[in-house]
Amino acid sequence: MQEPNQDDIRPEAENAPRKRHILLRIDSWIDSTVWNAGFRLGVWWEDITIFSRRFSVRGWKKALFEVLGEAMTWGTAGSVLLLALALPAFEETKGNWRAQGDFAVTFLDRYGNEIGHRGIIHEDSVPIDELPDTLIKAVLATEDRRFFDHYGIDFLGLSRAMTENARAGGVVQGGSTLTQQLAKNLFLSNERTIERKIKEAFLAVWLESNLSKKEILRLYLDRAYMGGGTFGAAAASQFYFGKDITDINLAESAMLAGLFKAPARYAPHVNLPAARARANEVLTNLVQGGMMTEGQVIAARLNPATVVDRAEVRSPDYFLDWAFEEVQRLAAPFAQHSLVVRTTIDTGLQQAAEESIESSLRQYGESYQVKQGAMVMVENGGAVRAMVGGRDYGESQFNRATRALRQPGSSFKVYTYTAAMEKGFTPSSVISDAPITWRGWSPQNYARSYSGRVTMLTAIAKSINTVPVRLAKDELGTEIIAETAKKMGIETPIRTDKTMPLGTSEVTVLDQATAYAVFPAGGMQSRRHGISQILNYDGDILYDFNRDAPPAKRVVSEKANASMNQMLTQIPVIGTARRAALDNGIVTGGKTGTTQAYRDAWFVGFTGDYTTAVWFGNDDYTSTNNMTGGSLPAMTFKRLMDYAEQGIEHRAIPGIENPLPGPNAKKNKEVAAGQAGENALPPLVRPRSLSPEVTRLLKAIGESFTTAPALKLPAVLPGKLAEIDPRPTGEIIKGGRNGGL
Repeated sequence: MQEPNQDDIRPEAENAPRKRHILLRIDSWIDSTVWNAGFRLGVWWEDITIFSRRFSVRGWKKALFEVLGEAMTWGTAGSVLLLALALPAFEETKGNWRAQGDFAVTFLDRYGNEIGHRGIIHEDSVPIDELPDTLIKAVLATEDRRFFDHYGIDFLGLSRAMTENARAGGVVQGGSTLTQQLAKNLFLSNERTIERKIKEAFLAVWLESNLSKKEILRLYLDRAYMGGGTFGAAAASQFYFGKDITDINLAESAMLAGLFKAPARYAPHVNLPAARARANEVLTNLVQGGMMTEGQVIAARLNPATVVDRAEVRSPDYFLDWAFEEVQRLAAPFAQHSLVVRTTIDTGLQQAAEESIESSLRQYGESYQVKQGAMVMVENGGAVRAMVGGRDYGESQFNRATRALRQPGSSFKVYTYTAAMEKGFTPSSVISDAPITWRGWSPQNYARSYSGRVTMLTAIAKSINTVPVRLAKDELGTEIIAETAKKMGIETPIRTDKTMPLGTSEVTVLDQATAYAVFPAGGMQSRRHGISQILNYDGDILYDFNRDAPPAKRVVSEKANASMNQMLTQIPVIGTARRAALDNGIVTGGKTGTTQAYRDAWFVGFTGDYTTAVWFGNDDYTSTNNMTGGSLPAMTFKRLMDYAEQGIEHRAIPGIENPLPGPNAKKNKEVAAGQAGENALPPLVRPRSLSPEVTRLLKAIGESFTTAPALKLPAVLPGKLAEIDPRPTGEIIKGGRNGGL
């Protein structure tokens, strides 16, 4: 090997000390720089400290500055919190919130009878400057005396109301301003929650920032519910007094102003003495508020308002609110917004539904500690025949049938079992009812016991909890279950967490009725709808459901649907819904549901003719007194369905033989009588108008007119035809509203 040249080694040896010297210099520079920076920073901080000592305070001044400092800290945190709370409220304003004013709709029931109105054309509403001064003063004196002095929230009025309520030991005065009430009417619901009150406050400030006081007052007078199915002071004046709003006197103004607080309680056509007593309070408010003297109101006290003699008007207001939203969606492309709408509501079934809810709450509400209920009935074919959104529309316009999101409990299990049937399971398939743990969660059955190997029929009839969880964990997955529920008609977002198979994801009563209606429809979409036709005032049909709605799609296979019907029809026989079995022996299917801590109780059931979803609970989410879906909801379902199934031609449930009368009809009557007790209300009796035979005949005649081929004009009378119709001889003349011979 060749040895390295000494001349090559010498330069590297000479460079090594030089490199070490450079590194030492760099290290020295870093040390000195860091030390100098630290020293200068210390000097700078000492200078700041010495300077700050000039501002140091002692004694009470120190305490004051400490408080101010804490206030700034908490104020900053509070501002961030307020911003976070305000964002959801302002989301409500993104839509076209003035859209209601673009429509004026007259609603008809399924038979063409007028049942109510919604909407208002702003151009036809009376300007504030033309309204009687007595009405404006009466409203402000009663609802918001400082209306022109606050900016949406009246803190002085709120503190005064809290003081009066504390003295009285209850709620005797409200603290909401007129602007807050308008915000609730425009954007929110009557649901009594902290979230709603927070949104209401922010939206009130938003309204004050974007509208003038006159605009706010006009909107309030135009949009408020005034009882008797009327909205707005102008409509109420016509309804109660038979005169224009511009012509009312002080006594009538006081009566109208008294309706804003509780229109159902003080509606003069329902309770005239209460309405006059309330009007007298309004007159007192005018005097106490300094807007009028006692001498000016004495004549109104001595001569109270008289009202037009009307029979009690029962308008399906919860349904009309929902139908009005549907109209705005369907009629948005139309140039005309003054419309006549034929709905699907059956006033007889609607009244029976309302009475079923009310009688159940009146009879059992106190014992079960439940205050609210909701119900939706859908006929086979998708037409909504009845809707109850709460106990009293006058007290609360919040529609619990369409807007309240509540946990469905075990009534949600049908979607898990439907998905299982689609995968090949049958009612006789065996599955294990045993302890199970999924992602650290161990669900238990209602009775805290297990049955071992059971059939799918037994599992759903006894509402076993471990079985649907086991199906979701081992066979299906939560995504498939959620997709099945959506296809069947659940429109609200579904959470796909591990607890979803037991019904922890919130749904609405309307969605439940829609989805369950798939079973009597043979697995096809139920096509829920509340609007049959939309017409203008010239009689032109702008929308027709049978013509314009898309056809139903299959969402559950015939085999899976038949398997589900075989299981669901056994639940009122051997399962948790025995109180839902009908007296006349008509086969009934359905499923009960009870949520944690007994907050919600459900029964959703069907016959071959109707599907009905029933919910009971409390608005504040408090627990009931051990109320289950098989108790009050099932009993209420039975009361309505016994009425609805009278005097009609019955349809069979697909996959189920439907004998009439059934072998259990007599037994069901005896059981129902024993459960109701001595104080039971008499059963509802549906008045017969047409026999089933006549109904079939009329339907056949109607179908023959619809399906008959178009007529051709005879060619033998060309001269006469030309006088009648200029079209060529032999051209087809189509039938219809404006056609035909």
